Amino acid sequence: MASPLIVGTAIGGAALGARQLIRSWQAFKAAPRIRRFYPGGFETTMTRREAALILGVRESAVIEKIKEAHRRVMVANHPDAGGSHFLASKINEAKEILMGRKKGSSDSPF
Repeated sequence: MASPLIVGTAIGGAALGARQLIRSWQAFKAAPRIRRFYPGGFETTMTRREAALILGVRESAVIEKIKEAHRRVMVANHPDAGGSHFLASKINEAKEILMGRKKGSSDSPF
């Protein structure tokens, strides 16, 4: 006599749990997405991590990806198109660091 009661309670609990999971998933999908851009200010000396965040690539990205990302970001922030000279210089500095041309980069032996 106790087993049908236990089985019924278990099925009811599973149904309520599934209902809550479905509602939570729908609320998660409807939530606004996180910003895709780097929100912080600039550090005094740029690191490879910060340079990768500025360009939107990985620290270990290949040169072609770095050049493509640099071009995309510079088109959006070019001083001739209303962008800032400061931002343009930081974008160029990020490209130099990721391509290994900057002396101040963390992977340089000098």
